Amino acid sequence: MPQNQPVTPELAATLANLPDRPGVYLMKDAQGNVLYVGKAQSLRNRVRSYWQKQSPGSRGEVHRIRQAIDRVADLEVTEVDSVSEALLLEANLIKRYKPRFNVRLKDDKSYPYIKVTLADDFPRIERTRKLPADGSRYFGPYASASSVDEAMNLVRRLFPFRTCTIDIKEGKRALARPCLLYHIKRCQGPCIEAIGKQAYRADIAQVELFLEGNADAVVDGLEHQMVFAAEQQQYERAAVLRDKIRAIERTMESQKMAAFARTELDLAAMARHDDQAAVQLFVVRNGKMVGRDVFFLEAPRDVPDDEVLASFLEQFYARATSVPREVLVPRALADTADLEAFLAAKRGSGVRIRTPQRGEKRELLELATRNAAEALAREAARWLADEGKTLGALEELGAALGLAGPPMRIECYDISNFQGAESVGSMVVFEEGKPRSGEYRRFRIKTVQGANDFASHQEVLRRRFRYAAAGKEGDEEARRWAMPDLVIIDGGRGQVSAAQEVLDELGLPDLPMCGLAKEREELVLPDREDPVVLPVTSPALYLVQRLRDEAHRFAITYHRSLRDKKTVRSALDDLPGVGPKRKRELLKVFGSARRVREAPVEQIAAVPGIGPALAERIKAHLEA
Repeated sequence: MPQNQPVTPELAATLANLPDRPGVYLMKDAQGNVLYVGKAQSLRNRVRSYWQKQSPGSRGEVHRIRQAIDRVADLEVTEVDSVSEALLLEANLIKRYKPRFNVRLKDDKSYPYIKVTLADDFPRIERTRKLPADGSRYFGPYASASSVDEAMNLVRRLFPFRTCTIDIKEGKRALARPCLLYHIKRCQGPCIEAIGKQAYRADIAQVELFLEGNADAVVDGLEHQMVFAAEQQQYERAAVLRDKIRAIERTMESQKMAAFARTELDLAAMARHDDQAAVQLFVVRNGKMVGRDVFFLEAPRDVPDDEVLASFLEQFYARATSVPREVLVPRALADTADLEAFLAAKRGSGVRIRTPQRGEKRELLELATRNAAEALAREAARWLADEGKTLGALEELGAALGLAGPPMRIECYDISNFQGAESVGSMVVFEEGKPRSGEYRRFRIKTVQGANDFASHQEVLRRRFRYAAAGKEGDEEARRWAMPDLVIIDGGRGQVSAAQEVLDELGLPDLPMCGLAKEREELVLPDREDPVVLPVTSPALYLVQRLRDEAHRFAITYHRSLRDKKTVRSALDDLPGVGPKRKRELLKVFGSARRVREAPVEQIAAVPGIGPALAERIKAHLEA
């Protein structure tokens, strides 16, 4: 930041008196809103450096913090005793204030936990989002309520526990009748003294072991009970215990991971798209995967991947109830030593953060990365399916562009080529914020030579709007090409100017149109000098990014198919004496022109319709 960055007297005084100690700092704007929360080994050195020519941190962090600096009117700092404490405080403050320039977990209400009410004589197991110091034990956090319900349903099948809120005390007068859950064997009936306090709490201890991921210890304990019951000739109880052991073994069998035998670790992998990120977390205990969940984050685009992943680990483990010995990540992280110290302080013993380079652990990281990408795609699809969100995004987009109303039908265009060859254009259509794939169109560029993005866009638009320009409203073809409320061009000022020339030429100068510039994700309008900049968390921005990405995907798919066809044609279509039918037979047998060239003449001759003489000519032509 330039040294002459203007600061208020209050801010200057704060900067002058910063302590040389670990701590957390909050950057605030003139209205008191928290813009950014950061941690530091030395508050004095770290914070002051933002007002110097060379800011600290990665390139992405520099850009992001400089954006925040322009708005900073006040600083608030909190001293702590160590960097580990600073990490914990930073995570809690990010959760509290949700500053726009930080990476932050998405949690509108907070993540759910499983709670075991150990303060009760007969503990209950329930779902909660609060962590009061009430003597209970908590497991989590889980990514969603459905994840908690799945875990609780599994536990309930294996270890029936009470779900009622009746105050049950040992020795207190029992109820006359139990509830239905007792009769269907989903509760052991402590309310009617069908089970004593000691036996009930022994079962709850097994539940705790199971939730910790120590299923082997649970099975060992049940086997001892089964043997003892059999020795006492309590065969019915022994059979129940045997069935419970088998159920646990069946549940955990599919989760065994030989590569991690006796290992206690968490594995975190990430996928990103625009300002969203998903982290897939695998929890491995004693060689078994006992949990897997996906967490979503808001992550500004210019934040590096390692910083996003480090921020996730910091925020997740700040609220986690258990920390493993080892955490596996797909890439080296910034401030690894500080993170390890923070995790070790929470665990009470050493924790390592590692990046495996090969073997089964690396393969599992790659699997987790694919899972994260799929989860991110599903999240985007769910967002588009939410009518309330999409309508709000359309209204916001219409207002930002100065349209008469929300653009209910939007068309987005993109151009794809490889070094100017096989240039193609794509048009995708969204109606009411949802894709209309049946109305997508693709164009093979015919009049433009080489990689000319401007001219290619012009050709596509001329061909697209020819019926509208001709005014053939009753024509069947025209009805299939309904006019959009908004045209979006993938590109900046140059592409927008070229597109506007075509619309003017076709008599459609008032058709709303804008470009989406990739570098800063700005909306460029033909009649406005300054671009429209939507907030990074804007639903409207997310919608136009989805349109742009879909247009790009559709164009790339078409371009690759043409390129693949050209590759096949250059090798087989010019063979002497080989027409379409014989070509199909060759590809059916060999799969590619390269394999035909590598095959012996006898194998080529054996293809239906070829014969020895033609096989000799084919072989000679391909080798030449």
